[in-house]
Amino acid sequence: MTIQRLHVSKRFSEIAISGQLIHLAGQLATDLDLDIKGQTQQTFEIIDQFLADAGTDKSHIMSVTIYLKDIEQDYAAFNEVWDTWVSDIEALPRTCIEAKLYDPRVLVELTVVAVKPE
Repeated sequence: MTIQRLHVSKRFSEIAISGQLIHLAGQLATDLDLDIKGQTQQTFEIIDQFLADAGTDKSHIMSVTIYLKDIEQDYAAFNEVWDTWVSDIEALPRTCIEAKLYDPRVLVELTVVAVKPE
């Protein structure tokens, strides 16, 4: 089976596609000075673009793993932005956990598994 990789850097690729299955690497905001809502919104914009690059969109997401730096402090604010982002599609399967992320300024990171539409 062939694997196509998009947005490839020396260390990793942002997107891996095999058949109809699409995996996005952990996505996070590019402006780490933003608060949780800003980082979340920016991350969703990046995810939307990468899904489009892979030939799909958020309505074809199979699962999302959400990593929050501080789940107690940021969960409600994250969900406000999430609820807006998914307001036009069916509820997505997701897992949300607290994690120590690679940079203390990173408040949220998301990994996504999606499929290409038939």
